[in-house]
Amino acid sequence: MSWLQVVVLSVVQGLTEFLPVSSSGHLAIVSQLFFADDAGASFTAVSQLGTELAVLIYFARDIRRILVAWFGGLHDSARRTSDYWLGWWVIIGTIPIGAAGLIFKHYIRDDVRNLWIIATALIVFSAVIAAAEYFGRQTRPIERFTWKDSIVIGLSQCLALIPGVSRSGATISAGLFMGQEREAAARFGFLLAIPAVLASGLYSLPDAFHPDGKGMSASGPQLAVSIAIAFVVGLAAVSWFLKFLVRHGMYWFVGYRVILGVTLLILLGTGVVAAR
Repeated sequence: MSWLQVVVLSVVQGLTEFLPVSSSGHLAIVSQLFFADDAGASFTAVSQLGTELAVLIYFARDIRRILVAWFGGLHDSARRTSDYWLGWWVIIGTIPIGAAGLIFKHYIRDDVRNLWIIATALIVFSAVIAAAEYFGRQTRPIERFTWKDSIVIGLSQCLALIPGVSRSGATISAGLFMGQEREAAARFGFLLAIPAVLASGLYSLPDAFHPDGKGMSASGPQLAVSIAIAFVVGLAAVSWFLKFLVRHGMYWFVGYRVILGVTLLILLGTGVVAAR
């Protein structure tokens, strides 16, 4: 990979990771459109370590409170607060994507990184996000989440393995369909992503140096810079997105997804850009 590609893709990663527009889809599109080659799923996973570090910093107080409550509640039933159970919901909700990631590893790193699939996913899942915004009652705060929420949202997170869907779009939409408040659904989705993304990034680290399949190799310094850029940009993006989400919802992103998806289909259909 060139240094220009590393910088551009890392900025894109930081900007799009938390928005319901699919960061992995954007990285694949930008790679193919401007650099005529896909950086690969492994580089994407490693760059996400930067944005997850941003989540750890931004939600540090929440994470500390949940961990203290969870460890305390393990030995003392009197300390089993909503934060204690929230710790369990994150653990339970992480299981589906962990299993799916291992089972479908080959498809994630190769087959689904096709711009036809990404463009279709951008458009089709826009309808799901719009429906969730329209039908969601938004009456349940995060303190009222149950194990059912963790399973449903955990399963929805698996859809993010398909570039173009969006992790935040899938988890927030699932939460809205279950009556959760929009901000609560977003916060739970971001917390749920932490173990999955960190595990994926660390697991993919060796392959980012020497891709075993489709993708480009990156040096140690390039990966370090990528993580740093994604962290700085991502920290600003997550703060902005949560504030925007409370006031405006996700309809703006639905329009953006449809425009991007249709534009990409036109570019693919006319041969301006290759599918992979």
